[in-house]
Amino acid sequence: MIDSEPPAAALAWAGEAAGAAAPARTVRRLTGGAHAATHLLRTRQPERDLVLRRFPPGDRAAASEARVLAALDGLDGRAPRLVDVDADGHRFGRPAVLITRLPGRADITPARPDHAAAELGRALARLHAVPLAGLRDGMTAGSAATGPAAPVLAAHLRQLASQPEVLTHFDYWSGNVLWQDGHLTGIVDWSGAARAPRGFDVSWCRLDLALLHGTAVADAFLAAYQGAAGEEVPDMLLWDLFAIANSHASVESWQANYQDLGRADLTGATLRRRHTERTADLLARR
Repeated sequence: MIDSEPPAAALAWAGEAAGAAAPARTVRRLTGGAHAATHLLRTRQPERDLVLRRFPPGDRAAASEARVLAALDGLDGRAPRLVDVDADGHRFGRPAVLITRLPGRADITPARPDHAAAELGRALARLHAVPLAGLRDGMTAGSAATGPAAPVLAAHLRQLASQPEVLTHFDYWSGNVLWQDGHLTGIVDWSGAARAPRGFDVSWCRLDLALLHGTAVADAFLAAYQGAAGEEVPDMLLWDLFAIANSHASVESWQANYQDLGRADLTGATLRRRHTERTADLLARR
């Protein structure tokens, strides 16, 4: 992740894109992501809030996010709109996108985790109903499965990959949605969006919720999702094993994102313990 504040050239670009008479100013860094450096900017004359997302040199995520946001066209107010993109980093050396600001903030410590999970489920069902628009195939990357669940997954991966595809966010978890007054107001970080079966997004979000709040909250999310989608997710247990096996080698690295959003209790050791317990639980259901 890029730790520096946005350079003057980035602020000048934002001002130009907003039609302002002067460069934008940096308001603050926005928490919740490790791939891009994300900052809230503000312009004057006109006064406008924009979000700047800067990626490492050579990264194609800026181009991908711009393409996805153009296709989403705001997602009925739940996705940012694209203001401008510098896909190759010509303006200040790093690929970047400028997007509109959505209301709300990331919150992974809700007073009622089950209610928050239900909103997450309903929002994801609406996302999956958006028509596909020339996105990459999210399943072609294959599987990075390791750990006790990997052999089970290997025997069924083709079965999962053959399921009907929808528009998937590809990183749908509690830190990539925004909340205001207890209601979900938006979905952010669209650089990885792809075509994949619906179980992909559902399983990763269920794993996140299980680590954060426990199995009952993950189940509340699934119930709300299936109710809003009007159908069950096929092979849900296999998809849960997909997420658990593909995160086996890296779950400790999630500590930084969780702690950045207020869950200091989720140390690497705690995440590993909860991940191990969920792995055993899922395998016992087979």
